[in-house]
Formats: sequence, C-alpha cells, structure tokens
Amino acid sequence: MAFFGIEGYSPVWLSGLETIRRAHGDRLRALVGGRLQRVHLTWFVEYAEWLSDAPVIVDFGAERLEITHWKFDELSLTWNTIDPYGKPAWDWGDPAEPSPLRWRQDVCPELSALEGQVLQDVELLRSVSPDMAEGMVALGFVFPRGRFTVFNALDENGIEFVEPDSSWRRHS
Repeated sequence: MAFFGIEGYSPVWLSGLETIRRAHGDRLRALVGGRLQRVHLTWFVEYAEWLSDAPVIVDFGAERLEITHWKFDELSLTWNTIDPYGKPAWDWGDPAEPSPLRWRQDVCPELSALEGQVLQDVELLRSVSPDMAEGMVALGFVFPRGRFTVFNALDENGIEFVEPDSSWRRHS
C-alpha cells in the first residue's frame, strides 16, 4: 500500500546531511532560478486542518519536490511522483466513501505570497541543537520577498517563515 494511500508515492528515507546532499544536492541546486508555482498541503476535510504527516509538495512547474519528515531524523525527498492536480482527493481504498483528504494550495497565506517568485537558494539546514534534534535536516527555500523552511516537527512536517536561528547550520 502506498504511503497515506497516495497513488504512486513511495518515500525513500534518508538521514544525515551528507547522505541527503549526495542523493539530492544537484537536483536541489537545479531548482534555483525556477519560479515557485504552488506549495500543496494535504488537507484533512473533516477537521479543517493540515495533515502534517503527509508530504509537502513544492511545485516549480517542471519539477515537483515532495518532502516528508519521519521519526526523529529521517527525511524523504522524492520528485514528480505525486500529481496534486490530477487527483486532488483520494479515498483510501473505498471509492464509495467521501474523501477525507484533499490537496490544497490555498490554506497558508505565507506560502501563497511566495507564488510566482524566483527561487534564490535552497538550503539544507542541519540542526546543531544539543538535544534529540541534533543532526536533523530541514529544507529552506529563499525568495526575494520571503522564505519558508520545511522541518522535522518530531515525526511530521513543520513549516516556518522566519530566518533559521543559531540552532541551525546552513548549507546551500
């Protein structure tokens, strides 16, 4: 069965800055200069909230990056495996039931404000916090008028819109 029943999506879990950079650094670097189309989040219809366990899709048109954090330090970056346009909702195997989940790109005004901007940098951020977060890797996306970071919020994705504090080391 696919992760969260998302057709075609199969996360590949990696840990550690160098492992992630080796696997995805060139492709992440190639996003720089691209124009952000949308960021898609999974919306839990019944509770009217973001399902932060599911992938965050950062759509640059020609490339869609799918980001999922899991456990304490595992990160999956996959490319172009999820189509949030072709199937905006899914049924978890029972097409007779109304879908509990939908892809949404309009639930976070801070993300919507970045749409259309050209990506200036992608940062791999490594936590140097002296606790269980040490070594976690987050992704920062820097634009002319703002930024966002997708980070590990302890077994789920978190998103923030501020400059990383001193507990993170930046690696472009």
